[in-house]
Amino acid sequence: MADFLKNIVGGTQSSETPAPSADSDFADFADAPPSSVPFEPVSGATLGGAAPAGRPYTKWYNIHERYSLSDFRAEGIILVIIVVIFTLHFIGTKLNRAKARSWIKAHAAVLVGEFAVVGFSGTSQPDQDPEKLMKAKSLFEFATYATGRQNVAFMDVKLSLKKRFNPLMTFVETATGFFFDSFGTPEDSIEAVIYPFDGKEAQIVPALPGAAELKSKDSKSSFDGFVWAIVNKDKMKQLRDERYDLSITFTKDNGKLPIWTTVMSESAEITETLLTNELASAIKQAGDLFDYLIISDQPVDKPKKMDETIPRKRLYLRYRLPPSNNYEDLVPLFSYFVRIPDHLASSAHFRPEVLRKIRSVRDENIKQIQKAAEEEKAEERQAERDRARKAKRDAELNALDAKAQKKYLEREREKEQRKSQRKQTVRA
Repeated sequence: MADFLKNIVGGTQSSETPAPSADSDFADFADAPPSSVPFEPVSGATLGGAAPAGRPYTKWYNIHERYSLSDFRAEGIILVIIVVIFTLHFIGTKLNRAKARSWIKAHAAVLVGEFAVVGFSGTSQPDQDPEKLMKAKSLFEFATYATGRQNVAFMDVKLSLKKRFNPLMTFVETATGFFFDSFGTPEDSIEAVIYPFDGKEAQIVPALPGAAELKSKDSKSSFDGFVWAIVNKDKMKQLRDERYDLSITFTKDNGKLPIWTTVMSESAEITETLLTNELASAIKQAGDLFDYLIISDQPVDKPKKMDETIPRKRLYLRYRLPPSNNYEDLVPLFSYFVRIPDHLASSAHFRPEVLRKIRSVRDENIKQIQKAAEEEKAEERQAERDRARKAKRDAELNALDAKAQKKYLEREREKEQRKSQRKQTVRA
């Protein structure tokens, strides 16, 4: 009791040193001797002042001493590659646009002189800038459109150029075309497609003042359907494989044409009518840049349905663009191509014997399509009968009990065995 009272009133204290706490964060430094170096504040050092004179100098104060250009070698290579890619892209795009501009400038006079409306603006402007007559569909495809001409509903022109903005892709396509015939090598080319009226002016031309002139008897634009072409021999095999309409023709050289071209026709009388001296002269002047000129009423792909066998008359012209952008030798060919529908409307009407021969090939193809359609319908009807028979069998089987179902399945198995035995007997 006496010790308790002494503790309350602050009596005698214990002489033992208390044990340090086990969870103290500075237990490792508890026994460290006190520092003998007195603390001396630095005079004159402020936040914006200079560093103390006694501190040693290091490179970390100047970035140009910490790094050198060799440390950024990878970044430099990446930047150079990016600059090269963008430079080639810019130059290639500019070259393609310049090539398209040079083509439209050389052919603008022919287009404006032959058609009432050229370009996609829908209006006729006599002093329109030729560059505005063509539209860029992509970096390597350009197109123009023309309409408003007798015997021609409209014409589409498409320029397909090399992908100069992507040299790597151009190299890959060139190498692929060199090793594989199925892949064409990239080249600069133009393809024009004329859609003739073929006597359908009343259905196409709107009822506007002056449109009645197109419906007169003197402006009949219809002509007989056939397939006729002049092709470069280097493209002949590829065209015959890719186009169904040319696959039904026969090939024969003609003395009026250069030796590197040939005629693909369904009749010699058609060739005599269409191969004029002016056309032969234009092809000779164009040289080996000429690829083909096709007049066809058949589809490019082989028809598989009856709707696809309906004749649709088209005129195709394709030639490659010269590297020098000089079109003096190619403009006459393009000009004659635009005027071919006039010659067809006036002269492409052949004897009944020629037309009978032409129709025989088409009728044979129509019969094959009809036969394939009938076989397909027969298969569908058979499949429908099989489904109905199976549904009836399942309904009958479900209406029976287990014992009756077993007998039913046994009878089916016996019937199948008898059928198979009869087949084997007939084969023997």
